[in-house]
Amino acid sequence: MKVSREQMVENRRRILEAAGRLFRARGFEAVTVAEVMREAGLTHGGFYGHFRSKDDLIAATLAELVVAPEPEPTALPVYAARYLSPGHRDNPADGCPVAALVSETIRQAPEARAAMTQGLRRQIARLAGGTDAADPEAARQAAIGSWAAMVGAMILARMSDDPALSDDVLAQTRAWIDRALPAGAVA
Repeated sequence: MKVSREQMVENRRRILEAAGRLFRARGFEAVTVAEVMREAGLTHGGFYGHFRSKDDLIAATLAELVVAPEPEPTALPVYAARYLSPGHRDNPADGCPVAALVSETIRQAPEARAAMTQGLRRQIARLAGGTDAADPEAARQAAIGSWAAMVGAMILARMSDDPALSDDVLAQTRAWIDRALPAGAVA
């Protein structure tokens, strides 16, 4: 039976959504194509109608997760408070793909790294636009430093087996970002 164009688009969306959740929860290597297809509610045989390989799926998933259009710039402290929350820390499958997958992406195909790089550029621009700093260089510096601090803090908070230390890493990073905003920036 031939599948309609609309159904193909929907199936691809379901595959990418399932892959995004599974990869963020367990990493690239621990997830099989069969698991992704099962999670998407599709047969394993249909995979190759959408992707050439697992590497192709990884790159497409990252592009969907980190390059897809995002909302307008958000005030950096507001974004940091939402990002550096226990709820985000405790739910990597639905959270930031950068914090969940960055160390694994380093060893992936160039297309996966390119998707993450494009996402990094977009996130820096988005966060710089949310500082309201008069000096564009100061806004960019605050965006890069804050994003690096947020991702690093999330990775460390998830890694820690000490709940109090994990919470402190998140809280202290939020406080540091609030203090580190450039002069003239609106918090």
